[in-house]
Amino acid sequence: MAARDRYSRKLECSQCGHSGFAEVSESEERRGGNRDFRIDEMPAGFLAEFPSQDPRKYMVRCQCGHKFRFEQKTAYPPGGEPR
Repeated sequence: MAARDRYSRKLECSQCGHSGFAEVSESEERRGGNRDFRIDEMPAGFLAEFPSQDPRKYMVRCQCGHKFRFEQKTAYPPGGEPR
């Protein structure tokens, strides 16, 4: 069985500001572009809307009803970057 890369990623709803950290993993062997992406632990207040093995296509729903991509480009105002 192939090893998996594990990491945390902050999820933040741009509509209500709710945030939390998701624990995710990907296959170490990426054959044919398949990353075998999985969210192992979803933070409270977030649900998988459209699961996918590609993190760019994985959709998350916040408790307020707002949907967004797991991997999204977030634009923060100057000085407003997350700490």
